[in-house]
Amino acid sequence: MTLEKNMHELEAQLSELSAQEGLALIADLFPGKVTFSTSLGQEDQVITQLIAETNLPISIFSLDTGRLFPETLDLLSRTEAKYKQNIKVYYPNTESVEKLVSEIGINGFYDSVENRKSCCFVRKVEPLKRALAGNDVWITGLRAEQSANRSGMKRIECDEGNQILKFNPLLDWTFEDMINYISEKNIPYNPLHDKGFISIGCAPCTRAIMEGEDARAGRWWWEDSKKECGLHAK
Repeated sequence: MTLEKNMHELEAQLSELSAQEGLALIADLFPGKVTFSTSLGQEDQVITQLIAETNLPISIFSLDTGRLFPETLDLLSRTEAKYKQNIKVYYPNTESVEKLVSEIGINGFYDSVENRKSCCFVRKVEPLKRALAGNDVWITGLRAEQSANRSGMKRIECDEGNQILKFNPLLDWTFEDMINYISEKNIPYNPLHDKGFISIGCAPCTRAIMEGEDARAGRWWWEDSKKECGLHAK
């Protein structure tokens, strides 16, 4: 059976399951080889709760870029305490950060898309590769509704850049679905969300969105480009 056919069948199977059922199936199919990356956003907080609720054997990690909001780091601590989950934190390579800053300046990412992507690579993409190493499946909190770039994604797909399968259990959830679930389950979330920060990344690169803007508009707002950092590039 080809990988393409296997993926098609798994996609069909997952489409009939709830997010939690899908997580349980993936954990069963790939024992000890499933990891979840959380940026502590609302979607990721939902997935953390789903994993913790039934103690699924899925490891959890986060990337600390060195430029995160204090509120994000505080939420990391509160989340670990509430769900009794160890969230392993990965940091960028010190020498790579020093080299980057010496070349473009501490805030040189504002100067060009190329500079910004270089910063994202050093602070996020390279640490992600280390975090994913040795795993078969990477779980993410991507939702199709978040942006046009993500509307064509599938629940399960091959991430060629990282040589791993990527599972998006909340792909078909709406913003309302997510907010209602957070309220129902009393899930901790970043207080910046209540101030108009919908998609939260590094502090210098994130602003609150204005009425009518899509959820990703507050990321790298000074750019006229796709609102992605390279983590989810195929």
